[in-house]
Amino acid sequence: MSDFIPCGGMWPEFLCDPKFSDEEDLEEKLAVFKEKYMEFDLNNQGEIDLMSVKRMMEKLGAPKTHLELKKMISEVTGGVSDTISYQDFVNVMLGKRSAVLKLVMMFEGKAHENSPKRLGPPPERDIASLP
Repeated sequence: MSDFIPCGGMWPEFLCDPKFSDEEDLEEKLAVFKEKYMEFDLNNQGEIDLMSVKRMMEKLGAPKTHLELKKMISEVTGGVSDTISYQDFVNVMLGKRSAVLKLVMMFEGKAHENSPKRLGPPPERDIASLP
C-alpha cells in the first residue's frame, strides 16, 4: 500500500505540490481551512481584508491597532498584497514558519474545544474572591 495522494481533485494546487506531500490528512485539512477562510471573508470577495482581520481579532478578544493588523497581513502575504488570498492562507496554515494568523487560528480552535458553553451572564463575584 502506498501513500499516494490523488493529484487533482478539489485542491490540485496543494495536492499536487511536493512541498505538502508529507502532510497527513491533507484533503481534510484543506476542507477545514476553506471553511475558516470563508468565515473570515466577511465581504465574500474571495479575500480577507484589513477589516475582516480586525473583526477576527476583536472576536478573539485581542483587538489590534491598524498598524499591527497591517503587519499581520504583510507577514502572511510576504508584503505583496493588502489582502490575504486563499492560497496565502493555506500556505500559512500548512507552512512550517510561525505566522501570527496561524497562531490566532490555532488559539481560536483550542479555545472553542476546551470552553464549555455558558449561557447567561457571568457569575457574580465578591471582593473576597478576587486575587
